[in-house]
Amino acid sequence: MPDISTLNNYQLLEYGAWGLSFVFGLWMLLDMMKTNITYSEDLLISSREGEIEDALVIDPPHQGGHL
Repeated sequence: MPDISTLNNYQLLEYGAWGLSFVFGLWMLLDMMKTNITYSEDLLISSREGEIEDALVIDPPHQGGHL
């Protein structure tokens, strides 16, 4: 890796982009692990439409879109 004082703006942007991609990749990995721990495999791979939404109603007045 070159000295920071010799980097031009495009090289700094490139390193910044690689850093962001690493952070987002780590975030997605942690979110995947959290989701796998929180929900059963049967629920995650179910093909019945609305099954997950019905199971996770947090705010019932907003479920149908009306108060």
